[in-house]
Amino acid sequence: MSTTSDRAGSTSRRAGLWFCVWVFLAVRIGLLLLGLVAVGAFPPLDPVSVPGWPARALPDPGWHNLFTAWERFDALWFLRIAAQGYREGDGSAAFFPLYPLAVRAVSTLLGGRPFAAALLVSNGAFLGALLVLYTLTRSELSERVARTTVVLLCCFPTSFFLFAPYSESLFLLLAVTALWAARRRRWPIAAAAGFGAALTRNVGIVLALALAVEAIQQRTEDDRSPLPGLAAAGVAGLGTLTVLGFWAAKAGDWLAPLHQQANWERSFSWPWTTLIEGARAAFRYVGDINGSYWLIDLLVVVPMLLGAVVVLVRYRWSYGAYVWGALLLPLSFVFQDRPLMSMPRFVLPLFPIFWALAEALERWRIPRWAAVAVGSAGLGLLTPLFVNWYYIF
Repeated sequence: MSTTSDRAGSTSRRAGLWFCVWVFLAVRIGLLLLGLVAVGAFPPLDPVSVPGWPARALPDPGWHNLFTAWERFDALWFLRIAAQGYREGDGSAAFFPLYPLAVRAVSTLLGGRPFAAALLVSNGAFLGALLVLYTLTRSELSERVARTTVVLLCCFPTSFFLFAPYSESLFLLLAVTALWAARRRRWPIAAAAGFGAALTRNVGIVLALALAVEAIQQRTEDDRSPLPGLAAAGVAGLGTLTVLGFWAAKAGDWLAPLHQQANWERSFSWPWTTLIEGARAAFRYVGDINGSYWLIDLLVVVPMLLGAVVVLVRYRWSYGAYVWGALLLPLSFVFQDRPLMSMPRFVLPLFPIFWALAEALERWRIPRWAAVAVGSAGLGLLTPLFVNWYYIF
C-alpha cells in the first residue's frame, strides 16, 4: 500500500511541476506578444537613459520589440553594471551585485550579449523559483494551494518585473530556496541561498533574521540544537557585509548603497507615515493627469499588506519575519512625493503573502479564475504603461 501511495505522490508532484512550467510559458508568451503590440499603443514618454547605457528611443517599430520592450528603467542600470562595472558616485551602488554578475557570466558564454543574458537569467530564475515555491507550498499547505499560489504570482498585476531584466526573480529564487532548505534542516543550502539573496537585493539581510527565527522555532518544537541554523543565518548576513565591504574598499564608504539612494531622492520615513501619506496622495490626486500612479500603488499594496497580516498570524514565525522585514525596510526609505513608489514591485518576492491570498480564495469560495481575471486585467493595463516608459517602476 505504501508503495502505491508513494508512486501516486510522485506522479502528483511531477504533474504539479509540469503545471508550473506550462503556467510560466503561457504567461511568458502572452507578455512577449503584449509587449510587442503595446509599444507605441500609447503616446510614449521620453526614455530614461542611465550613465553609460543610453535607452532605445521610441517609437521604434519592429519585431525586436518582442524582447527590447522589456529594457526599461532599472533594467538599464543592471545592464550597464553587468557590461561595464560599478562607478563611484553615479548611483550604481544602490544596485546589489549578484544579478549583474550572473548576467555578466551568461553574457560571456553568449559572446558578449548582456541583454539576452539578462532575459535568460531572469526567466530561468523565475521558472526555478516557481518550481521550488510549488514544492515548498505543497509540503507546507496543500497541492491545491500550491497550484493557486503559482497562478496568482504569475498573473499578479506587476509580475512582468519577474520576466524583465530585473533582480526580483533571482531574489525570489534564492529566498524561497533558503526557507525551503531551512524547513528541511539543510542548513548549508539555506546558508548559501541566504548569502546569495543578501548579495542580490538590499532587503536580503532579512533572510538572516528569518533563518535565525526558523532555527529557534525548530528548537522549541523538537529540542534540537539551533546552532546550525544560527550559523546559516550568520552566513546570510555576511552577504550584506560583503557588499558593504566592497564599497568600503572601492569608495571608502561602507554605506554607499544606502547613501546613493539619495540619487532617487529617497529619505527616511516611519512605515506608518508612509502608508498614511500614500493613501492621502492616492485620493488627493484622483482626476489629475498623473494621479493614477498614486492610486495604482495603493490598490496593489493594500491587499498585500492585509495578506502580510495573515502571514504573521497563520504561518511559521520565519515566514512572518521574512515578509515583514522585507516590507518595513522599503516602507522606511521613500520618495516623499510618491510614498509607495516601487512597492508594487517590491512585494513580488514575498511569496507567503500569495499563500494567504490563495487560502483566502478557498475559504471564501472564490473561483480561481475570478482572481486570475482580476490580476490579468491589472497585468494587461500596467504592462503597456511600463513598455511605453510610464512611471511603473
